Amino acid sequence: MLDTINTALTTIDDFIWGLPLIIAILAVGLFMTFRLKGLQVTKFPLAVKELFSNERSGEDGEVSSFAALCTALSATIGTGNIVGVATAMVAGGPGALFWMWVTALVGMATKFSEVLLSVHFREKTPAGNWVGGAMYFIKNGLGPKWMWLGSCFALFGIVACIGTGAMVQGNSIGEAIQANLSIPTWFTAIAVFLLAGAVLIGGVKRIGAVAGKVVPAMAVIYVLI
Repeated sequence: MLDTINTALTTIDDFIWGLPLIIAILAVGLFMTFRLKGLQVTKFPLAVKELFSNERSGEDGEVSSFAALCTALSATIGTGNIVGVATAMVAGGPGALFWMWVTALVGMATKFSEVLLSVHFREKTPAGNWVGGAMYFIKNGLGPKWMWLGSCFALFGIVACIGTGAMVQGNSIGEAIQANLSIPTWFTAIAVFLLAGAVLIGGVKRIGAVAGKVVPAMAVIYVLI
């Protein structure tokens, strides 16, 4: 029974993370690149300029542009960049790196579109905080009849963040510290939990403030290593 389930899951996994996904990512990225007239290249100087435009006042949002960028990068620079790239090159050879560059280049237009929709269809909570994301632009953009799809996205997003995000990265941190410093993984897990909780409880402003200090140093160390 277990073998049958494992075989079925492997088949589904190979299909979802196989050629169809690659084609879909490239197709959507190319389509948005042409529709937006190469925005990721033509508007790059403007993006750099706007990055620091509201650093002093912060009047255009709850956090500054730089803090928002660091918050986004904090979920990007990590296990996926190090282990994922190495695994891809072992499995597919140096050519895999080229296709990563191509996917990243056209994927910028896709990401821009996603963020634009998230901001356009965001909502303000009773507490006065802005919330947005794919679940909100599905509900507010496509209409109430598609709310079930937004709910599914939110649910699957929670599962993905816990399963492929927090658990995987937490396990990597614990094993690395245990191997080099002989500190038990359970101790590391508790420490990471408390540190992450202290940041998250403070809301988006504290997340942005912490990310704005930690991520630049993390990015520099990552590039040097």
